Amino acid sequence: MKSTIKVFTFFVLLTLLATPAFAAKKIKWKLAMTWSTTLTPLSTAPIQLSKMVREMSGGNFIIRVEGSEKHKAPLGILDMVKGGQYDMGHSASYYWKGKDIGTVFFCTVPFGMNVDEQYAWLYYGGGMELMQEAFDKYNVLSFPGGNTGVQMGGWFKKEIKSLKDLKGLKMRIPGLAGEVFAKLGVNVTNIPSGELYTSLDRGTIDALEWVAPSMDIKMGFHKIAPYYYTGWHEPASELQYIINKKEYEKLSAEYKAILKTAMKACSMDMFIDNYAMSIEAWDKMKTDYPNIKVKEFPKPVLQAMSKAANELYDSYAAENAFFKKVLKSQRSYMKKARAWTAISEFNYIKTSMELDK
Repeated sequence: MKSTIKVFTFFVLLTLLATPAFAAKKIKWKLAMTWSTTLTPLSTAPIQLSKMVREMSGGNFIIRVEGSEKHKAPLGILDMVKGGQYDMGHSASYYWKGKDIGTVFFCTVPFGMNVDEQYAWLYYGGGMELMQEAFDKYNVLSFPGGNTGVQMGGWFKKEIKSLKDLKGLKMRIPGLAGEVFAKLGVNVTNIPSGELYTSLDRGTIDALEWVAPSMDIKMGFHKIAPYYYTGWHEPASELQYIINKKEYEKLSAEYKAILKTAMKACSMDMFIDNYAMSIEAWDKMKTDYPNIKVKEFPKPVLQAMSKAANELYDSYAAENAFFKKVLKSQRSYMKKARAWTAISEFNYIKTSMELDK
């Protein structure tokens, strides 16, 4: 009899374990994005997340995704998740620098780590712990939400030949990069994605940066500002999932595991998707859009940018203990990581391209 009970118990447990989220009740969440639902691939990650969570939970964990066209507050995601209007959000942490300057590091900073180095720092170099420390005060959890890799330096109506050409320029550029440009005489502003083309077209701004060919070409910026500059300011732009801590703690262990797994998988897929899209867009750019003039900032301009960035970092570090803590962590890790990046990825690309000549 006892052996029969043991066998029966074993099969019951096996059946339960094979049933997704067997111990959890049905959950319905809402997720707000900074982006519109049509702004792929940024919006793709949350939409795929919703689908993956639904499938992995057997239809019991539902996340309804709402774009900026629905909630009308593209730069208010942190406040809405903190306040409980939404259970979850998808945005970029450098949008919160006005609240807390230390949050910028968990997206990207000028002349910082590339995507490989940054992911290594986040997951294996203490970055995740520092990120959560930054957001504990808002009673939210923060997780990586997908990376764009190195972003292009922006679209300009006129060529930048020297630092003089930056003086008085009106440009949309967020994060610390905006502050770097401001130190060089640029009039900086931050404008939601849905207003970028109109602002450029009407002359509200003279230049803007967005992402890379994957997203920029379909926005049509090249029609107005044909000078397309290579990147320096966002070498590894990591988006961000924000979760209301109170609502997260209500989830079962199974649902928490499902959510974490889906976030990580969809974030990586967004990076791959964006990279593939940029490959295709760049390949077609010369023939389909011959008016685009790809440029590199002159070396003296880049040197001035780098100097301004380091001065800015040191200034914030002197005033803000947490900023100093994260800056020290990133600088230390980047120094160690860059030695390997140089001898591995960079050296391989450099060598192989030289052989193709």
